[in-house]
Amino acid sequence: MDDLQPRIASLERASAETRVDWALARAEGRALLTSSFGAQAAVMLHLVTRRCPRIPVVLIDTGYLFPETYRFVDELEQRLDLDLRVYTPRHSPAWLQVRHGRLWEQGADGLERYNRLHKVEPMARALDELEPRVWFAGLRRAQSRSRESLPVARREAGAIKVHPIVDWSDRDVHRYLKRHDLPYHPLWAQGYVSIGDVHTTRPLGEGMCTEDTRFFGVRRECGLHEAFRET
Repeated sequence: MDDLQPRIASLERASAETRVDWALARAEGRALLTSSFGAQAAVMLHLVTRRCPRIPVVLIDTGYLFPETYRFVDELEQRLDLDLRVYTPRHSPAWLQVRHGRLWEQGADGLERYNRLHKVEPMARALDELEPRVWFAGLRRAQSRSRESLPVARREAGAIKVHPIVDWSDRDVHRYLKRHDLPYHPLWAQGYVSIGDVHTTRPLGEGMCTEDTRFFGVRRECGLHEAFRET
């Protein structure tokens, strides 16, 4: 791969579509898109698949997603003709709970271990099997303080990880969804602004910020977008 740094500045000024095209030109047919099928996931799924229709779409299924999320996955898989690749933990959620207890109730250390077992390990397996040269993700700077300095692209897991909508606002996302007649996640209408697992996701309430809606406010990131970062 060529050096990313000279290109970062130009990508900062580029459109989301141009960023996707730039990355695909370097993928040599080996690209993937990760999606949690969260509140605004339809944007990235549509944006990328209309340029690369059969790109593998990786979903990490912890076994604890909302029923509405599973139905949303089915809806978008059919509507956008997705090449969905579902990765799960090596052991079932019930088995892991017998071994380790309810890790999400065991403070910061328990959450870190839960995320490693249920999310990071399956993602590592996906990366090993699919061997992408380009990895697309829908992270945005406006989503949280932990993402405010997120670059358009960086190296992760031996790939170029690209965030095509990194600088989009919530209004930009809304306009794209409306323009292409795409749905929000069903729980969006109930005040859920960031949607993960049933037991660690809360709707946005009075006096709360987005970070407070995930992992009881203890942390914002689940580890998927931190574990594979190259220094």
